[in-house]
Amino acid sequence: MRKTDDTPPPPRHSVQVLERMFALLDVLARHEDPVSLKTLGEETGLHPSTAHRILNDLAIGRFVERSEPGMYRLGLRLLELGNLVKARLDVREAAVGPMRELHRQIQQPVNLSVRQGDEIVYIERAYSERSGMQVVRAIGGRAPLHLTSVGKLFLAQEDPQRLRAYATRTGLAGNTPNSITQLAVLEKELALCRRQGVARDNEELEPGVRCMAAGIYNDQGRLVAGLSISAPANRIDESWLAKLQQTAAEISAALGYRSERP
Repeated sequence: MRKTDDTPPPPRHSVQVLERMFALLDVLARHEDPVSLKTLGEETGLHPSTAHRILNDLAIGRFVERSEPGMYRLGLRLLELGNLVKARLDVREAAVGPMRELHRQIQQPVNLSVRQGDEIVYIERAYSERSGMQVVRAIGGRAPLHLTSVGKLFLAQEDPQRLRAYATRTGLAGNTPNSITQLAVLEKELALCRRQGVARDNEELEPGVRCMAAGIYNDQGRLVAGLSISAPANRIDESWLAKLQQTAAEISAALGYRSERP
């Protein structure tokens, strides 16, 4: 007897809605100009009332826009998501070689992270067993912004109102006795990050682990990722900082970033 998966399949109604949604998006993608509800119904085989209902839901999520009554086109949300995916792919491709070279020089884990909502996500890592430190966060792992060096780089760019909103949403929960859990303390830490152009994690995410981070910028001068070095707290070496900044600058240049400084 063949073994079957015990996981129940998703309700057919839910799958059908997704199929119809994708069909509408595909039709919109094929047309450069806005498309009428009638045409969308004809090309997808959907009843106009069904297409209209799904398009309304897509419009709420900004995946579809109404250019005028009864006329639809793809929404800016798709562009935002597409640019986000492209940026992550580009930054990883540009970073892998320089990260490995930096790891070769310092023999400690080198991490590449991006922001996703209120967390950072690790998308690449260069390390070896010789570093003497267990890798705690694997690729794809997440961590709160305020507990990480890279996360602080992103928070340092927020205005006071958005920073307060972040603190309210997350409660600034801590992981260790060194975690920053008060907004006033975090504000001072972020001001220091802005002055120095780098950020640090002093055993705030994991006991016994310290990190330093530098930002990676794209061709529009936007912070898109952070490069960090992790090491046992008693082995962190300040001489690594210049190498870290140089490597981050090299990756930024590969993404088209041009510093305003001569």
